[in-house]
Amino acid sequence: MALSRWWTLVALGTAVVVAGVVAVVAVRVLSKETGTGARGTLSASPPGSPPVASPSSAAPALTPRQAAGRRIVYSYPGLTPPASLFEHIRTGEAAGVIFFAENISGTAQIAGVVGQLRAAQRQSPVAAPLLLMTDQEGGQVRRLPGQPVDSAKQIGRSSDARAAAARAGAAAASTLTAAGMNVNLAPVLDVYDTAGNFIDGAQRSYSNDAQRVATLGVDFTAAQQKAGVAATAKHFPGLGSAARGKNTDAGPVTLTVGLSTLRGRDEVPYPAAIAAGVKLVMLSWAVYPALDASRPAGLSPVVVGSELRGRLKFGGVTITDALEAGALKPYGTTAQRAVLAAAAGVDLILCSARDVSQGESATVALADALTAGSLDRVAFQAAVDRVAALRAGLG
Repeated sequence: MALSRWWTLVALGTAVVVAGVVAVVAVRVLSKETGTGARGTLSASPPGSPPVASPSSAAPALTPRQAAGRRIVYSYPGLTPPASLFEHIRTGEAAGVIFFAENISGTAQIAGVVGQLRAAQRQSPVAAPLLLMTDQEGGQVRRLPGQPVDSAKQIGRSSDARAAAARAGAAAASTLTAAGMNVNLAPVLDVYDTAGNFIDGAQRSYSNDAQRVATLGVDFTAAQQKAGVAATAKHFPGLGSAARGKNTDAGPVTLTVGLSTLRGRDEVPYPAAIAAGVKLVMLSWAVYPALDASRPAGLSPVVVGSELRGRLKFGGVTITDALEAGALKPYGTTAQRAVLAAAAGVDLILCSARDVSQGESATVALADALTAGSLDRVAFQAAVDRVAALRAGLG
């Protein structure tokens, strides 16, 4: 080989190597900035498992397991999260965590736990914060010590109800923020129809007047979200007609209200909440024959897709009620319920049995269904993207 030719080839080879190094560095920087890479690119999909496209076409794809985990809200028993929960967070296979009274001995204690969970998340391939949530409605339903103390019913009956609702929303945000949380599963937008029934008996409804519920729900939502804590309107399309003792946590409930009543009363608060920018909507586990006689609302493509997304134009994040609820006994295992909810169009699966294995089962089921093609890939990615957008907008 001639010396001049040899030097030419060496120069070309060096240029190729340099270009390759630059490309790798660029991919790593891009993946970290988009929140999809784990200090580099995400791992390739397992054999036979096609990757799920990530929100940015330049970002690495998600495996089915990674995509599935980003739709799962975990829970855990007692005051100390188990190591397995931290591991799911570090690998980017968890959307968030829900906290209950048994997890909380005081604000300082739970803030310390939340700090540990956030630290695990910062080691994950996802740049956006976890969804750290609880039920801080006020009245009987408060997981954290502190405000708001007044129930929805007390607020609705106060002399200046709108100011009281706004104060409650701001107070709820302050309480959650002090604990490091960023999502409140409130306000309740159920419009009760009979005094002392399921929702009114617990003082969780503002009023039996749909417009009043709509107005006060917006006041609570706006004040809370202004303070940086996402609000959740619940329980769509409404539990206001559930009789005393008809609790979906305990068993199946069917609400036989007509379509005109359902839309003219129970659903009335939701367009107002949607217009006000509510971040999440929780689906009820009751069955509504006027919309879908065969499945509970949270498992129904008619209720989620046609009614909430289609008719009411909600573009935010949908979330199930507790996946372990007694109302879902006819619908199989955790795995089967999770797949049905995802197929119906619900974005987040709330695994609130205080058992990390519940969230693990749901994750595996969603990943397997996605790989097998029994869950639509485009719809699945849209759900992942909505959750990612919510997380990106929170502290």
